[in-house]
Amino acid sequence: MVSATAPAQVDAWPTRPIRLIVSAATASSLDIPARAVAEKLRARLGQPVVVDNRPQAGGIVAVDAAAKALPDGYTLLWSFNGPLANAPHLYPRLPYDPQKDLAPVIMTTGQPFVLAVSPVLGVSSVKEFIALARAWPGRHNYASLGNGSGTHLTMEMFKTEAGVSLVHVPYGSGPASAAALASGEVQASFQVPALALPHVKSGKVRLLAVSSARRFPLMPELPSVAEAGVPGFDSDSWNGILVPAGTPRRIVLRLNREVNEILRLDDIKALLTNNLIRIDGGTPDQFGEVIRAHSARWGALIRQTGARVD
Repeated sequence: MVSATAPAQVDAWPTRPIRLIVSAATASSLDIPARAVAEKLRARLGQPVVVDNRPQAGGIVAVDAAAKALPDGYTLLWSFNGPLANAPHLYPRLPYDPQKDLAPVIMTTGQPFVLAVSPVLGVSSVKEFIALARAWPGRHNYASLGNGSGTHLTMEMFKTEAGVSLVHVPYGSGPASAAALASGEVQASFQVPALALPHVKSGKVRLLAVSSARRFPLMPELPSVAEAGVPGFDSDSWNGILVPAGTPRRIVLRLNREVNEILRLDDIKALLTNNLIRIDGGTPDQFGEVIRAHSARWGALIRQTGARVD
């Protein structure tokens, strides 16, 4: 009887509200596009899409909740590379396996970090910053969103590839780390672009480069770290939608099609551009390959640098 009714249930999907678990706080660079897409999905699917923010433990709480949910199409996850690609290499007993317990739907959005410094350092380029750090090893501090975060691991990569020594000071959030840089508590940081810009406009922070391999189209005036002094450097933050493993493929493909179309809408593009968020899109398989590739790459860096979360 179950097998006979299952196709009809899938065809009728959705018949009740859908929960979208977001592994970040309200008004963050994940939450902004998640809420915009959720509202568009509501109109297209004919059911409410309720946003459930769970930023605890760097997004791990959200991913774990989604991984353990029923694979019926009524629980979606909007998450990022931290708990999906990095966490398996940082936590010895992670309560989920992102590549086994979840199915990718679509890589939605992303953005590089910006290498930001305090103007008191007197440097205006990546090469000058590296020269200063090499001349005074261990003298300068850098801020991150927290241990194991993308901003932490990106600076650890920078330290390794540029051959510099900087002292890590973890903060509990992006705004806190940006404020610490602006106040002079720390002298450098990789920051989310939208969080750094207000401090740049006030003259308290200077931007040197973006962390992606190539220039960021939304901030074309900034060179990449790779072109500015550290060849091959590449770090990017990406976000996407996943569902519990075992969710019917028909639902995965329907969601993928709808969200790809939503990301091309003019008002969505304007909202994300204004928040310096890149639009991605693509197929479920493409997103799955990004997760696998980034997990392998960052896992190697974590082992090399000994980065820890405690």
